[in-house]
Amino acid sequence: MIEPPDHSKVGLKKVLGTTQLWAIAVGMVISGQYFGWNYGWSVAGTISFLVSVLLVTVLYLTFIFSYTELTTSIPEAGGPFVYAFRAIGPVGGFVAGFATLVDFVLAPPAIAIALGSYANFLNHSIPVLTTAIITYIVFISINLFGMKESANFSLLVTTLSVAEILVFMVLIFPSFKIENFMANSSITANGVFVGIPFAVWFFVAIEGVAMLAEEVKNPNKTIPKGYISAILTLVVLSIGIMILSGGIGDWRLLSEIDHPLPEALAMALGEGNAWSKLFTGLGLFGLIASFHGNTIGYSRQIYALARGGYLPDFLARVNRRYQTPHWALIIGGLIGFLAIFSGKTDQIIIMSVLGAIVMYIMSMISLFILRTKEPSLIRPYKAPFYPIFPFIALMLSVLCLVAIIYYNQVLSSIFFIVLFLCTNIFVFFGRKFIKISVK
Repeated sequence: MIEPPDHSKVGLKKVLGTTQLWAIAVGMVISGQYFGWNYGWSVAGTISFLVSVLLVTVLYLTFIFSYTELTTSIPEAGGPFVYAFRAIGPVGGFVAGFATLVDFVLAPPAIAIALGSYANFLNHSIPVLTTAIITYIVFISINLFGMKESANFSLLVTTLSVAEILVFMVLIFPSFKIENFMANSSITANGVFVGIPFAVWFFVAIEGVAMLAEEVKNPNKTIPKGYISAILTLVVLSIGIMILSGGIGDWRLLSEIDHPLPEALAMALGEGNAWSKLFTGLGLFGLIASFHGNTIGYSRQIYALARGGYLPDFLARVNRRYQTPHWALIIGGLIGFLAIFSGKTDQIIIMSVLGAIVMYIMSMISLFILRTKEPSLIRPYKAPFYPIFPFIALMLSVLCLVAIIYYNQVLSSIFFIVLFLCTNIFVFFGRKFIKISVK
C-alpha cells in the first residue's frame, strides 16, 4: 500500500459510480474511433488491417477481463505500477510506471493534433497548432476543479460521442459496398503485423480506469461493471466504423488524414453535405472526451508514482479545496504539450502504443505471480477461464510488441533506450526514496 507524503493529508475523493466510470473508460478511448486507426490502412490495406483489428480485439477482451481482477483486488491510483511492485518488486514497478506514463502522456498530444485537424476541416482559417495549444490550456484547467465535475463532463461528451458514431454508421451504411472494401487490398502476414499499432489505437487507454480506483464508490462492483460495459461498447463501435468506412468508396483517400470520418461522410453523401459539417462539429466531442479522460489518467499515474517515491514529492500534492493532483496535471501537461512539436501523429501514436503494450505485459505477469505469491489476497472479481484468458492476453501482447518493434525500429529503439537509462538511474540512485509497503 502507498501512504501519502506527510505534507498532504488530503486524499482523492470517492465520487465515481458505474455510469460515470463507463463514460470515462469509453471517453479515454473513443478518439481512437475518430482518427489514427486509418493509418493502418495506409500500411496494411483494408483486409489485412481487418485481421489486425480482430486479433487486437481478442487481446483487449481477454486483457480487460483479466486486468479487472487486479483493479478490484488492489484498488489504488497507481494501477499497473502498484500491481508490478507488489508482484515483482521496485524495478518491476518502475518499468510498469514508465510504460504507463508513456502511454498516457503521449496520447493527449496526438488527440490535440487531431482536434486541430477537425477544427481546420470546419474552418480552414483556424490553424491546427493553435487549437492543440488551446485544448491543453482549457482541459487541464477543467481537471483542476475536481473529479466529480470532470466525471460529469466526461459523461456528457462521451454519451454525445457514442450517439454520434452510431448516427455516422447509419448514414454511411446505404453507401457501403463490399467490393470497395476489398479493392486494392489483400491479406498478408506482413500487412497484419505492420497494422497492429494502429489497431491497438482503437482501444488503447481503457486500462486507465485502474488509476481512478481510489475515486470509485463501491469499487468491487462498480469497476467490473464499468470496465466490461466499456470494452463491449468499444468493440462494436470500432469494428463497425472500420468496416463501413472502408466500403463507401476509395478507402485510400482516408488512409493518411487526421479527420477520416467527416471525409467518409463527404464521400458517402457528397461534398458540401450538411451532415458532413455537422458531424465534424459534433465529432469534436469525441476527441474532447478522450483528451479529457487521458488527462485524468496521466495525472493520477504521476500522482501515484510521486506518492510512492518514484517521482519528486511535490507531484503528489493534492489541492485542498478541489482534491485534485494539481502539480501532476500541470507537469504532465507540459511534457505532452512539448510532444506536439516533436513528431507526426502516427509516430506519437506508435510511441504511446509501445508504452501500453509493455504495461499490458507487466500487468499479466503480475497477475500470474500474485495468484501464486498471494493466494489469500481478497479478489472480489476473478479473471474468467483462468489461466487461459490472461495467458492469451499475455501472448498476444508479446506478439504485438514484437511486431511493433520489427516494423518501427527507430521509434522502438528510442523507447527502450530511454527505458533502459531511466531504469538504471532508478536502480542506482532512486530506490532509497521508495515509500511503498506491501501489506
